[in-house]
This record gives sequence, C-alpha cells and structure tokens, in this order.
Amino acid sequence: MGDKIRGAMAVGKTRWGMLALVFFATTLNYIDRAALGVMQPILAKEMSWTAMDYANINFWFQVGYAIGFLLQGRLIDKIGVKRVFFAAVLLWSVATGAHGLATSAVGFMVCRFVLGLTEAANYPACVKTTRLWFPAGERAVATGIFNAGTNVGAMLTPMLLPLILTVWGWQMAFLAMGFLGLTWVVLWGLKYYNPEDHPRLKKSELDYIQQEVEPAQTRVPFHRILRMRGTWAFALAYSITAPVFWFYLYWLPPFLNQQYELGINVTQMGIPLIIIYLSADFGSVSGGVLSSFLIGRGMQAVKARLLSMLVFAVTIISVVFAAGAASLWIAVLAISLAIAAHQAWTANIWSVVMDYTPKHMMSTVFGFGGMCAAVGGMFMTQLVGHILTLTHNNYTVLFLMIPAMYFIALIWLYLMAPRKVPDLAD
Repeated sequence: MGDKIRGAMAVGKTRWGMLALVFFATTLNYIDRAALGVMQPILAKEMSWTAMDYANINFWFQVGYAIGFLLQGRLIDKIGVKRVFFAAVLLWSVATGAHGLATSAVGFMVCRFVLGLTEAANYPACVKTTRLWFPAGERAVATGIFNAGTNVGAMLTPMLLPLILTVWGWQMAFLAMGFLGLTWVVLWGLKYYNPEDHPRLKKSELDYIQQEVEPAQTRVPFHRILRMRGTWAFALAYSITAPVFWFYLYWLPPFLNQQYELGINVTQMGIPLIIIYLSADFGSVSGGVLSSFLIGRGMQAVKARLLSMLVFAVTIISVVFAAGAASLWIAVLAISLAIAAHQAWTANIWSVVMDYTPKHMMSTVFGFGGMCAAVGGMFMTQLVGHILTLTHNNYTVLFLMIPAMYFIALIWLYLMAPRKVPDLAD
C-alpha cells in the first residue's frame, strides 16, 4: 500500500491543490451556516425574536437549500464547475454579509433563503471536482478530506466567533465572514482549472487521473437522468442517512444538557462537542482508506464501497449505548464512534455515485440526491420534535432508529446501484 501511495504522489500533486480549494470552501460554507446558531441568543434579544421566528428563519434556509441543490447541480454540468461555483460563493458571501444589515426576522429569512440557495452549490461542486480530478482508488479518501471541512467549520465557529462578537459586535461578524468568502472566490478564479486545461499539469498526472476508460459523452436530458436506476439508488439511500448528521447538529447539545446538566457553560459543553467533531473529522478523512485498500487489491470499486459501508453501518450501532449511558464520557465515546462512522459512510456513498455516474452528469445526479436529502432533513426535524414530545424528551427511540436507517439504505444501494458507468449513447 505504501509503494502505491508513493507511486501515486510521484506522478504529480496538482490534484491535491484542487482538493485544498474545495476543502476550504466547505469549511467556509459551514462557518457561514453555523454562525447563526452561535449568535442566536444575542440576535433574539436584539430583535425580540420569538421561538417561531427563529424556527422560520431556519426553515427558509432549508427551503433555499433544497431548491439550490437541484438547480445548481444541473447548472454545474451544463456550464462548468469553475464558473458556477465562482458565482455561487460570490453570492453566498454577499448574502452572509447582508445578515449584518438585516434589522428584523423577515430580513433574516430573506438572507437565509438566499444563503441556502447559493450554499447548496458547495457539495455538488466539490463532488464534481473530485470526480474530475481523482481516479477511483483515491476518490473516497479525497471525498473524506474535503468533507472534513464540515467538521472543521463546526469547531472553528464556536471557538472564534465569541471573540469577534465581543470586540466588534454581531454585524461585523457577518461582514467578516462575507469577506472571507470573497477572498476564496479570488483564489478559485485564479487557481482552479479542469484537468485538461491546467497549464502546469504534468502529462503523467493527467494520464493517472484519467486512467479509467469511460463511454463517450452524450447529451442526456434531465428526464432521462431521472429514469436512471443509479440516480434513485443514490437519492433514496442518501435521503435516509444524510438527515442523521442534522440530528447530531441540532439535537446533541440539548441531549447532553438534559442528560448531564451541563448548563450553557462553554467549557462543559464545548469540550464534549469538540471531541465529537474531531472524531467526525477522523472518520471523514480515514473513511475512504478501507475501500481504497480493497480497490487496490483488485476489488471492483462499487463492491468495495458497499463492503466498507457495511463495516461502518455496524460501527454506528454504538450510538444505541448513548441514550442510557451512566456518564457523560461514555455517551461522548458512543456518539463519537457513531458520528465518525457516519462521516466514513458519507465519504463512500458520495464515492459510489461517482464510480457509476458519467462525469458530464455527475453534479446533476448528486444535486438531485442532495435535494431529496434536504427535504428528508426537513421531515427528520419534524419527526424528532414529535417523538420527543410524545416520549417527554426521551432520546432512546431516536438512538435506536439511527442504526436501522443505515442498513435500510445499504440494502437499497446493494439492490439498485449499477456496478459500472453505463453507456448512454443512443
């Protein structure tokens, strides 16, 4: 394995520079997204928000996010990842800065809708970039690395934002985040190229990237993409499991606070969350190693992903022990294992759709699946609320449900996922 890694690095490193660009975009994406939750107490007091105001603000972000996934995934395939991602990050940076000028809940709803609509370009663009720049044996690792930006953003936001709020106030915090996004836009515009167009890419690295022989590209209308079994294999499996991460994001702090009476002390609550998200980062980055190893040993790519996902689904069962854990740290350990396995699962489900989807329709298929997952996230939020209401805030049922979701998704993928890139020529 070591010899293969050294051999891959010897052909060139340009592809890793492209990966660094989408990693930092994902980090900024999540900082912009998570900042509102950190600032919610200040903003609620400043503008007299009710709980329903805050719920509606988040709802309109999710609406924009679902619409944006579908629209921008299709645009990326039609116009190109460089131009669409440039425009999307430019607009989401402006939308982030505009939060600092909003003076009411309605103003924040408008800003969050535009932010969701434009931020939805991030993952289709990152997946498209990975599909273009990495061969099958490296895709899961590359996917895990850029997706680690999610957890980096989740950790950086509560660590750095309180300082900015104390020194400059909430308006400047939003403007500063918008400025960071504009800085990235300049770097993307100057540094990103598709492999065939990169002026400094060595031929040996281009050959390494494009080692797979694919059927000739043909123009495929959207309605035909919706009839492809691979589209629905990914969309439904991703819709079942992606909302679990939103559950962790929204409900872990209330769960830990309720079970172990942590209060709102930053140290007491912050350290467990940092450990959990560090574990998620580890799972994200290392999640592709197993399937890459199996591919290196000659296993067909899709089969390697499915086998790896079975291992991670079994690991996720650990979350069941969090509900009745006798101590905080047992719960943190159980959740850390599960969230690390979730991120490893995500690296592989994103890679498996890359393995069987032609490059020229990659973002469309992923964008459709992402839209379905965003809608699933809306239903997940409602479901969690109803279950906690009926059970008087007992999380046991929810933690029992989570592992089952992965096995259902895995069975669906096993039955429906194509084993190779289809030939769509007429």
